[in-house]
Amino acid sequence: MATSDFATVTSDDLVTGEGVALDLPAASLGVRMASGLIDVAATLLTMVLLSILLIVAASVAHDEALIGAGVVLTSVLTFLVLPTALETLTRGRSLGKLALGLRTVRDDGGPISFQHALVRALIGFVEIYAFSGAPAFFSIMLSTRGKRLGDYAAGTYVVRERVPLRLPAPPPMPRELASWARRTDLGTLPTGTALAVRQFLGRLPTLDPVSRDRVGRALLADVLPHVAPAPPRGAPPELVLMAVVAERRERDLARLRRDDQLRSRLLAEESRHQG
Repeated sequence: MATSDFATVTSDDLVTGEGVALDLPAASLGVRMASGLIDVAATLLTMVLLSILLIVAASVAHDEALIGAGVVLTSVLTFLVLPTALETLTRGRSLGKLALGLRTVRDDGGPISFQHALVRALIGFVEIYAFSGAPAFFSIMLSTRGKRLGDYAAGTYVVRERVPLRLPAPPPMPRELASWARRTDLGTLPTGTALAVRQFLGRLPTLDPVSRDRVGRALLADVLPHVAPAPPRGAPPELVLMAVVAERRERDLARLRRDDQLRSRLLAEESRHQG
C-alpha cells in the first residue's frame, strides 16, 4: 500500500513537519502584489534615507573611495541585510505581509530559517528590482502555490494566515516508547508520508484490527528510513508512528521556544543599547 492511498495533498494544504494539514491557502496573485508594493515602497524609502545619510557623510569627508564604499554598503543593507533580518526574526513576515496577514513558510509548512530568508532576498533583488518585478509576476501567476522565483530557489511559499483553523488533537506519546523516541535521530518525513501517518492515527478507532496492522506496517516501512535507531523489536506499528509524530512535535515546539527566547534577548539588548 502506498501512502498516496491514504492521503492526498492539494495545493491548498499547508502541511507541517508533523503531517498536520492546516488548510492554509496560498496567497493569491493580487494579495501578493499588494504586499509586494508595500515592501517595495518601504525598501525605496529606506534607500532614500540611507542615501541622504551617505550624501551628508560624503560632503563632510570629501573622500571618493568612502563614497563608493557607502553606495555599496547602502545597497547591501537595503536589499539584502534588512529584508533577510526582518523575515528571519518574524518567521516569514515582511512589512507587506504583516499588513495583509501573509507569511512565508517552507514547502512542508514549517517556519523559515535565515537561509531561506537570505535566498529569497538574493533572488528577490534580481526578479523584483533588477527586472521591475516581471519575472516574479509571471512566476506567481503560473504557479499553483503562487511561488516567485525566490520561493522556488528557497523551497518556500506564501500563505494567508487570517483564516479559521480547526486542528485535531495531536497524538499522545506512548509511555513505553518515550525513552526510545527521546534519543532517536528523526529526519524530516516526506510531505505525503507525514500527512498519511497523521490521518492514519486519527482514524485508528474506525479501523478493524487487520486493516490497522496492514496500513500501519506499510506506513512504518516508509517512516523507518528517516528514523535511527530502529524502534524496539515487536513494538506495534501504530505506537511507533504515534511516538515519532509526538516527538517531532515536541522538538518543533522546543525549537520555537528557543527562537522566542533568543529574539526576546536580542530585543532586550537592543533596547538597553538604545537607552
